Amino acid sequence: MSADQPDAPHLPRPAPIEAYGSGGFRFDTMSHRGSLLCLPDGIWAWPVTRPDDIDRHALARVFAGAAGIDTLLIGTGTEVWLAPTDLREALRRHHVAVDIMLTGPAIRTYNIMLGERRRVAAALIAVP
Repeated sequence: MSADQPDAPHLPRPAPIEAYGSGGFRFDTMSHRGSLLCLPDGIWAWPVTRPDDIDRHALARVFAGAAGIDTLLIGTGTEVWLAPTDLREALRRHHVAVDIMLTGPAIRTYNIMLGERRRVAAALIAVP
């Protein structure tokens, strides 16, 4: 992401995640170091490094685009995590189902759902 355009997506459209590990991801011939937020309008850098950092603020882009998202997959890196009830309820009020799993399974599920042209988003914490 360029310093002069901090709100610019890495890619202005969704794309399957081709590889992950070593602290980053590869998608659409690009690579990114750090966590990712994959939305219907693009793939964005996501400053979250651990599950306990996930809150409404961290998911602001998801809430802003909720009208175009049916399912949010949260990849929690290598840690098992349960979302706080208030976060789950806030997503439910926006009609977004949430499914939480480790990052590897979240990527596989995201790729399948994206291939099925479903309205899916993924918040993916990078793994070492």
